[in-house]
Amino acid sequence: MAMGEFPDSLADVLAGVQRLIRRRLRAGLTAPPLRGGEVELLRLVVARPGIRVSAAAKELYLAGNSVSTLVNRLSRTGYLRRETAPNDRRSALLFPTPAACARLHDWEVRRSALVRQQVAQLSDADQAALAAALPALRRLAHNLHEEAEG
Repeated sequence: MAMGEFPDSLADVLAGVQRLIRRRLRAGLTAPPLRGGEVELLRLVVARPGIRVSAAAKELYLAGNSVSTLVNRLSRTGYLRRETAPNDRRSALLFPTPAACARLHDWEVRRSALVRQQVAQLSDADQAALAAALPALRRLAHNLHEEAEG
């Protein structure tokens, strides 16, 4: 493969793997599916309960009104709780509900099992190649994150 094609192929494969994992996991769901942005916001709020809407928008690289839309949807479905910040009445703090924590935990357990099962079907050489690529993929993710922060 020509070096010029490599970055595009990598981006396509990473997006495809992510999309296929989501599609496979959605198939087993009883609850209505969550959109990508909703899952990202829920993950962030579970990791940092009490995060401000403005901080969540910055962290997710989304416009404030986009996050507000996600917050409204997730509040209606019973996954997020909004509280007024004690020191700033105009600012909202976000907290996950037990339903959100359970849903994310279930998703992560199922995702882990799916990926483990699929990786186990690969040859030893393919498994070793994927394991060897992890540090480089982590650096790629870190660089993308740093540039977005900058």
